[in-house]
Amino acid sequence: MKGKELPSKSQKNNMTKPFAILIFMLSFFTLKAESTITISRHYCLNSSTFSPKSTYETNLKLLLESLSSHANSGDGFFNMSKGKPGDADAVYGSFLCRGDVTKDVCVECVTNASVRIQEICPMAKVSILWFDECMLRYSDRDFFSATDKVPLLYEYNAENMKQAAEFMKLLSKTMNQLITPAAERLDKKYAYKEAYLKLWDRTLYTFVQCRHDISVANCKDCLQNATFNLLTIQTGKIGGRVLLPSCFVRFEVYPFYAKLSEVEKKRHSSSRLVAGITSATSAVMLLCAVLCFIRKRKQNKRNRDKDPIGSEISELHSLQFDVCAIEVATAYFSNHNKLGEGGFGPVYMGTLPCGRKIAAKRLSQSSKQGVQEFKNEVELVAKLQHRNLVRLLGFAMEREETILVYEYVPNGSLDQLLFDPRQSVQLDWSARHKIMVGVARGLLYLHEDSRLRIIHRDLKASNNLLDDDMNPKISDFGMARIFGAKQTQGSTNRIVGTYGYMSPEYAMYGQFSVKSDVFSFGVIMLEIITGKKSQYSYISDQDASLVDYVWEHWRIGAPLEIVDPALSESIFANEVIRCIHIGLLCVQNNREARPTMDTVILMLNSANSVSLPVPEQPTFFIPRVEHKQQSQDQNSNQSSERLNSSKIMLQCSVISGCLTDVAPR
Repeated sequence: MKGKELPSKSQKNNMTKPFAILIFMLSFFTLKAESTITISRHYCLNSSTFSPKSTYETNLKLLLESLSSHANSGDGFFNMSKGKPGDADAVYGSFLCRGDVTKDVCVECVTNASVRIQEICPMAKVSILWFDECMLRYSDRDFFSATDKVPLLYEYNAENMKQAAEFMKLLSKTMNQLITPAAERLDKKYAYKEAYLKLWDRTLYTFVQCRHDISVANCKDCLQNATFNLLTIQTGKIGGRVLLPSCFVRFEVYPFYAKLSEVEKKRHSSSRLVAGITSATSAVMLLCAVLCFIRKRKQNKRNRDKDPIGSEISELHSLQFDVCAIEVATAYFSNHNKLGEGGFGPVYMGTLPCGRKIAAKRLSQSSKQGVQEFKNEVELVAKLQHRNLVRLLGFAMEREETILVYEYVPNGSLDQLLFDPRQSVQLDWSARHKIMVGVARGLLYLHEDSRLRIIHRDLKASNNLLDDDMNPKISDFGMARIFGAKQTQGSTNRIVGTYGYMSPEYAMYGQFSVKSDVFSFGVIMLEIITGKKSQYSYISDQDASLVDYVWEHWRIGAPLEIVDPALSESIFANEVIRCIHIGLLCVQNNREARPTMDTVILMLNSANSVSLPVPEQPTFFIPRVEHKQQSQDQNSNQSSERLNSSKIMLQCSVISGCLTDVAPR
């Protein structure tokens, strides 16, 4: 009898490919199930409320945004406050993620909670929201390190357990065994335990957790109190939980938490299968990656050998695409899908197989930006998460292609709508004010609330994208700089960016700081109000700049004459004048006189309750010096001459006008 022929090595490889794809599919559904956020209970103290547009409301919004941003960088717990401690308008907030959840689930839960808590408790000064995976809380008093026993929230499963007395004995014993282990943990104060229910042929799952900032004794006291209530409020149920501000306890007859071994196993398994894929976007992109997975394994090795920069980027916490996936998504970069073109290269709209729309920025061979700017953008944006920052989904570097993949933002860039008379009517005053506040919040996150202090250096109207609801998203971080925790300013000989938006100290001396971004923001504010595009402000033979134009009308007491005619009757005169005032404060010559972004947001949201300082005249005129016009090399690293003479002779180097003109997406 003839034996069966053994499969060859190549045949084995072909046989394993379907299994690899199947594993990818299973990983997708597992992650999808993990990230489901279920609302549990909430508490709103309606007897203590704040007024709309009050300082308390402003501080609260800043607090909730900051808590969301810190969810990605902590260990599942964070305390912080906004406003001067002790003041009536100070807000104190905290989040606590369940000890077993991954960082991605924690981020999603806290982000959702920060939005939902404002909807559920719109004007309450004291609120608590419990999801299955996290708790978010804020108050007008400092509750940090305190052990609060009220409010007490609870819920139970409607189904009853047979032979309830025996069940309650086992439940009491199991729950009490968790209190000491949880309280004495050095990191996350949680513990879980399972017990087999022989009479019912089921397993009992129990879980307890305290806030990280309370003492061992206080944690034990809180858990004992919560456990007592859990066992006495209702009895004989198959599941239930008691929620206190400082701790919570829960039991079920089905698994609702992940064991440490399972979490580690999942992490290692995921990293082996999909190198370089961030967990923040893996649920969406894993399914799409199946299309090019087989070729990716071979191509990546060749790229690492040929391209050391590409190899370095692949080690970042960012999702790496295959070029073939992006080609398919964009119909092979068809002109029909082209959104525009800028300094980086053309930008194309695409649709992934999972239905998600993307914007693909494709580095052109003639691009004024290079691989270093590309790498800089990937490194930065992959670490940032904020509703007012455009989201980087991934990148690709292979076959001489260099591509950035972003979320698709349907309304394009701000300049497209603002400076087009036919489209600017879409932006009434309410929408424009919303855009100003959104950009300010995005900048505040970059300057203060992200894990890194980031100076954008090229903030302008075309680098602010608008989503379906006209919410702005700051984009293009190719020229951004990271500052250390104690660093406040930097300098460079390579002046890059866009004239008209550059602060004087940066355009003339290469000095940049958070205040140079504030200047750029002020210019954008004035553009939004006037509907006029900023002109170059540092060469004397140019026409008067936008800032000069606004100042002149401010000086003669006619600020409303500069307002965009497209606004017609939708404006609120006092609010518009106040915004012009804030814009002029942002573009003052003296950077120390410019407000910080948290102060700007407070000014924008406080109506007339916060007084504004008098702005200084923004005098940017530079005496014209007769000189031969030098040729501009688009790829050169020219710098501005620095002279200390009283007769200022300045020749601003222009790197092709602007290095980072980005095409609208």
